[in-house]
Amino acid sequence: MIIIGETGSGKTTQIPQLIYEQQLESKFVIAVTQPRRVAAITLALRVAAEMKTEIGSIVGYSVRFEDVTSPTTKVKYLTDGMLLREAVADPLLKRYSTIILDEAHERTVNTDILFGIVKLAQKDRKEQKLNPLKVIIMSATMDVDAFRNFYDNCPVIYLEGRTYPVTIYHSKMRHEDYQYAAVCTIFQLHATTPANHDFLVFLTGQEEIETVLTNIKQIAKESPGPPIKVCPLYAGLPASKQLQVWKKTPPGMRKIVLATNIAEASVTIPEIKFVIDTGVVKERTWCTSTGAERLAVRACSQAAGWQRAGRAGRTAAGAAYRLYTARDFAARLAHNAPEIVRCPLTSSMLMLIATGMDPSTFPLIDSPPRDSIQASLLLLKELGAIDNENDPKLTILGKKMTAFPIDPKYSKVLLCAPEYNCLEEALSLVAVMSSENVFHTPLHKREEALKVKQKFISPLGDHITLLNVYKAFCKAPLKKQWCKENYLNHKNLSYAYEVRSQLLSVCQRLNLPITSCGNVLDQLLKCLLSGLFTNCAWARSGAGGAGAGGAGGARYVTSAGAAAALHPAGVLHCARPPPAAVLYTELLHTKRSYLVTVSAVQPQWLQQVAPEFARRCRSNR
Repeated sequence: MIIIGETGSGKTTQIPQLIYEQQLESKFVIAVTQPRRVAAITLALRVAAEMKTEIGSIVGYSVRFEDVTSPTTKVKYLTDGMLLREAVADPLLKRYSTIILDEAHERTVNTDILFGIVKLAQKDRKEQKLNPLKVIIMSATMDVDAFRNFYDNCPVIYLEGRTYPVTIYHSKMRHEDYQYAAVCTIFQLHATTPANHDFLVFLTGQEEIETVLTNIKQIAKESPGPPIKVCPLYAGLPASKQLQVWKKTPPGMRKIVLATNIAEASVTIPEIKFVIDTGVVKERTWCTSTGAERLAVRACSQAAGWQRAGRAGRTAAGAAYRLYTARDFAARLAHNAPEIVRCPLTSSMLMLIATGMDPSTFPLIDSPPRDSIQASLLLLKELGAIDNENDPKLTILGKKMTAFPIDPKYSKVLLCAPEYNCLEEALSLVAVMSSENVFHTPLHKREEALKVKQKFISPLGDHITLLNVYKAFCKAPLKKQWCKENYLNHKNLSYAYEVRSQLLSVCQRLNLPITSCGNVLDQLLKCLLSGLFTNCAWARSGAGGAGAGGAGGARYVTSAGAAAALHPAGVLHCARPPPAAVLYTELLHTKRSYLVTVSAVQPQWLQQVAPEFARRCRSNR
């Protein structure tokens, strides 16, 4: 069954409760998946409160590194990735009577794979005469025909939401500078509307949000209208500042929320009367040949445009001001391209193979490019996780890798760490790298933040610098205050602490010896290289000579033959002479190609940790 319900219709909170009431005596569980961990936790807490029960009893949640359920749990909110991991152990998902795949329009890689897994589970359970599996696909907006065809013309139900009318206004002309247009629109409305009418402005990321925030504060000093409270909202923002968004605005003051697309569907901000939609989103795509991720600002889809506009009609009638023309909107894609056709698939392929599925015949609504699948299988083969690329089966190492809920490259690092006597350090470093950015650098305090960062910097590069930050965080008595003083993100470092604890538990279950390399950090870097050996780059000839420095930094070529520079925010960006060889975590293409999170390594190390790969990649240098 497909359920299309406007935001505010109550589909995510009420439908699971209705199903639960119909099967009170059942031993089976109702699963409700969410693309984001914050949504899974928040929804579980809300439904538990509505059902007047403690969280973790009848209602619980399961997200990466945190499980708050019990044997009595009957309504379980969980991320799509967690349900996918459960399918590894039980492809038929036999403990569930009903699986609700919510926010289906977001089309994450994990959700797309779950669409196929639940379809096969439904069929196989019927053939084996097991308890039937009910599947509900829910969304506020999506390509209904594609889903209905995939699920054999299943019924579609449309729900009305508790929304108010929203008047849509389009720009009469195209704006080259949408940030400037947004600021102008903010102050035009600010001067002509009541103070209790709050604004929500959609931008693409932290840097844009901080730039617009600074401009608003400067202009507001000389602008007519009520006092302004500006609240940023983006994924890496410290939790204390995120909470400001939901606090009630004091009387006589206007709240202006500057948000990324996180505010489209996952969160509801009360009292928003006006939405200012720049019409753009920052999107990652992946190049299979170079391994580079391209981070580009693109036009958002029509579906996203309607989602954004709907934020203005939650509590009263509102208006949405689109900073693009009606013709532009009509020409846009109905929906953004699903992640599965534009993102790396290595983790997903590993999970799929672990469930016993064949990647070449597995049912998907949209098939990923063949070269993307091949690149992912090749990497898994090089990591030692599968035996071959044509009919892949997990190796003993691959089975161990599936025990870790992290990127397969990082799993390999942890499994190799005992060989280098550095599992203590590897756990800390992988935990930090599995979290969001731990550095919080406000635009208006950038110089001060960079000065404070110097105490953590290691001449070996960014990885050891991150390790230094984590170690100092663990020793700090007043962690929140310490993070504030050192321009670090308390939420992300606390999350890394929890991640490390969970990863340690997995290592202990696998009987891995917990040892430390102390100050012999070359051992840690070699261990890191054992999982990230495909992420090597070598300085191009003449990189250390005249012209190599300045704003551009030294030039490197990766093992795949891609040219790139060290990212300006990196520790080694200004190193003189530049390292002959480096290990990087990410190859990012914005206006230029950059190596992100980089450490210096010895060129001969690659031959030691991955001799076959070292021989193959020499031809690309």
